[in-house]
Amino acid sequence: MAYATTNPYTGEVLATFPDATDDEVRQAIADAHAAFLDWRDTPFATRAAVMTKAAQILRAEADDFARLLTLEMGKLFAEAKAEVELSAAIFDYYAEHAESLLAPEKLPVSDPRSGDAVLVHQPLGVLLAIEPWNFPYYQIARIIAPQLSAGNTVLLKHASNVPQSAGIFQTLMKRAGLPDGAFRNLYPTRGQVEMILNDPRVCGAALTGSEGAGSVIASQAGKALKKTTMELGGADAFVVLEDADLEKTAKWAVFGRHWNAGQVCVSSKRVIVVDAVYDRFMELYIAGVAALKAGDPMSPDTTLAPLSSQGAANEIRENIAKAVAHGATATEVGPRVPETGAFVQPTILTGMSGDNPARLWEFFGPVSMIFRARDEADAIRIANDTPYGLGGSVFTKDTARGVEVAKKIHTGMVFVNHPTMVKADLPFGGVGRSGYGRELIGLGIKEFVNHKLIDVVDIDAPF
Repeated sequence: MAYATTNPYTGEVLATFPDATDDEVRQAIADAHAAFLDWRDTPFATRAAVMTKAAQILRAEADDFARLLTLEMGKLFAEAKAEVELSAAIFDYYAEHAESLLAPEKLPVSDPRSGDAVLVHQPLGVLLAIEPWNFPYYQIARIIAPQLSAGNTVLLKHASNVPQSAGIFQTLMKRAGLPDGAFRNLYPTRGQVEMILNDPRVCGAALTGSEGAGSVIASQAGKALKKTTMELGGADAFVVLEDADLEKTAKWAVFGRHWNAGQVCVSSKRVIVVDAVYDRFMELYIAGVAALKAGDPMSPDTTLAPLSSQGAANEIRENIAKAVAHGATATEVGPRVPETGAFVQPTILTGMSGDNPARLWEFFGPVSMIFRARDEADAIRIANDTPYGLGGSVFTKDTARGVEVAKKIHTGMVFVNHPTMVKADLPFGGVGRSGYGRELIGLGIKEFVNHKLIDVVDIDAPF
C-alpha cells in the first residue's frame, strides 16, 4: 500500500511515505490507550477549548490548508477552502454542544420503587478511523471532533493518496493543544489494520469508503467483537416532478452531479425526470454541463476539476464502456477536457433499461445517468431501484408534495428542492448498501459511547 502525493493535474509524484512498521503501530495503540485514560476524565471545557483552537487555526490558515487539498486530490481551490470552513464549523459545533449532548438523562420510571434511574454516556476508548480521499479534511473532522469531544482517542488510517492531508491534521490537533497520543495518523498496511482491530485496547472502527472496503473491515471488526459505523457508497436520486422550476432545478442538477468532479458519495448520480418535462429539462441540463470549464484546479475560472488519480479516470471510462455494451447510450458533452491530467469528459448516459446492470453502479466522476419516468409513482420506483440508500432530492414547487415523495424514497437523507447537503449541524448516514450508523450532531457523538444505566434504589425496595 504505497502512500504518495501525486498531483492529479500534472501527474507528478511529489512525495512518498513509508508504510508504518509493526512496532510503530503497537506504540501508537499504546500511546492512544494511555492518552485515553487521562482524556476520558478531562473536563468538557478543556476538550472544547481544543476543538475551538483547531477551528481557529483552520480559518486563520485556510489558504494553506486548501492548497494542500488541491495539490493532493485535485479539488478546485474554492471547493477546498469551503471544505476547510466546513471542518472548522464541525469543530465549533462540538465545542459548543458536546457537553449538553452527552449530559446525563434522568429516566422516567413507572414505579418509584424502581429507583432514581439515570443514563450516563461515557467514552469507550481507542477508535480506528478509516477515511477516503475525496474530502480529506472533512472526513477526519466529522469523526474526530465528536469522538475526541466525547473523551475517546483516535487512530487514523487515511487514503494512500492523501498522506500529507492526514499528516497535517495530526499537526493541527497537536497545535490545538490535544495531548500526545490522543490522535495519531498512521500509514498502515492492510495487515496492520487488522492487527489494530484485534487489539483489545481498540474498541471500535468508523469507516467511510467503498462498499468493498466496508465489507472487509466490518467482517474483521465483527470477528473481534468491535462496533463499527459504515458510511459507504451512494447513487442518489435527483427527482424532477412536472411542477418543478426547471431553470433552477437544472442548475442544481449540474452542480449536484459535478461538484468535487462528481467524486461525492451524495452527488446527484441518477437524475429522474417525469415525462411531461423531460425534453425541456434535458435541454437545460446539457447546456449547463457544456458550460463547465475543465482546467487548472487552482484557477478561479475552472469549474470542473480532474479526478483524484489517473487510475480513477481510467476506471470511469471502463465503466462507461461497459454501460454502453449493455445497451446504454453515452453522450459526451462540452468542450474537450485537457489531455493531460486525470480528466474525464462529462458524459450523459441514457437508455438505462431495467436489465442493464450499470444502472445499479456508482459512477464516481462526471457521469450522469438520466432516467425518463412516466409520472411521480414511476419516479419513486426508479429512485428506489438501487442497492444504495444514502441521500436524494425531490424538486417540486409544492413542498408538501415534495415531503410526501421524500418519505417514499428509501434513504437516510432526502432534500426537497436542493441537492443533498453536508452541514456541521445535520446528520449524515444511509441504509442498505450505503452502510449503517450516523455521523455528526448528537447521533454521531453517541455512536461510540457507553450508554450506562445508573440506578439508585432504596435498599428495602422489592425486586
